[in-house]
Amino acid sequence: MMRTLHIFLLLTLLTLLPDVAVKAQVGEYRSELSLGVNGGYVMSTVGFDPEIPQQTMGGLTGGLTLRYTCEKYFKSICAIVAEVNYTQTGWKEEILTADDLPVINPVTGQPEAYERQMTYVQVPVFARMGWGRERKGFQFFFQAGPQMGFFLGDKVKTNFDFSQRNVDDRNGVMKQAPQDSMAIERKFDYGIAAGLGLEYSHPKIGHVMVEGRYYYGLGDIYGNSKRDFFGRSNLGNIVVKLTWLFDIARSNNPKIR
Repeated sequence: MMRTLHIFLLLTLLTLLPDVAVKAQVGEYRSELSLGVNGGYVMSTVGFDPEIPQQTMGGLTGGLTLRYTCEKYFKSICAIVAEVNYTQTGWKEEILTADDLPVINPVTGQPEAYERQMTYVQVPVFARMGWGRERKGFQFFFQAGPQMGFFLGDKVKTNFDFSQRNVDDRNGVMKQAPQDSMAIERKFDYGIAAGLGLEYSHPKIGHVMVEGRYYYGLGDIYGNSKRDFFGRSNLGNIVVKLTWLFDIARSNNPKIR
């Protein structure tokens, strides 16, 4: 727990380094502030140990984005990006027998299905590097940094009565695993996010970005001590996102294209 927290704090510090570079004025100085909105689709799993068979669960994400572009170092455009997002994440179980066949519920006659959707306010902070045009044209970018999440609530969806679930036919781990009936124990989440994307800029429309992003949780949603059932229960998200930004403040620099 302490080791992963140290990694998170170190990454947070590294994310702030572009701001230090601005003050040192190593490269070509900028001071550009952009604000806008983002939205996208989230594909989620939870990294349980012992492993719980899962399918990817879909959800939505959306919120506000703030970007401060601070410097062009050689050909790399440096910026700090922060978001505040409302995000649906969670897990969707594959309830299987020891032979990897679907478990049939004796009451409904259907394969048993279970999913837990959790909602978070997520706050990622990225160090961003871009290559290409800043004001008119295309720019490729990479960004990475720490992300914090604050649990708001959850919703369970099943196709069977929980008291009548077919426990006997489930494989060994699924017979014992308690996650289906456990409340989320840790409300604060933290981890590392990174993404690749393409931005198109034009004075009349602002900045439009499409991005693919991955988030790896360093924290767990359940306890992970020797007395707990799970040694690990961290969130993992693949996100496809569209962002639209408008400039609030621009540098008066004729070299910016």
